[in-house]
Amino acid sequence: MTIAIDFDGTIVEHRFPAIGKEMFFAFDTMKALQKEGHNLILWTYRHSKFLDDAVDYCKKNGVEFYAVNANHPEEEFDNTFSRKILADIYIDDRNFGGFPGWGVIYQSITGISEGNDYWEKFNKKSGSFFKRIFNH
Repeated sequence: MTIAIDFDGTIVEHRFPAIGKEMFFAFDTMKALQKEGHNLILWTYRHSKFLDDAVDYCKKNGVEFYAVNANHPEEEFDNTFSRKILADIYIDDRNFGGFPGWGVIYQSITGISEGNDYWEKFNKKSGSFFKRIFNH
């Protein structure tokens, strides 16, 4: 799948123009999704230096996106066309109902709740809180 992911409030806490603290398990989840073959697009309101800062921050944390504010890597920004990204799923803190957390997102996308490396790592770090959320 192609998954469009917002930056501020989704990958990191809202601190624009600064970069906030990483949202719990954001990079682990994105890396696991990439490893499973999903294309991730950074889909953010940020531009120019602020966009570069976000892209660099993600690279430093081990995530390089298939495309940034574009449908594919070769696409050039053209202000005569809509900037809407074509994706199968959009992950954004401004979703109706709010941001559910990266564990819920991973489980929803993959259908996997136990038995893989990401899930075991998540379960180990989050302990009983995680088990209460997913009734495990």
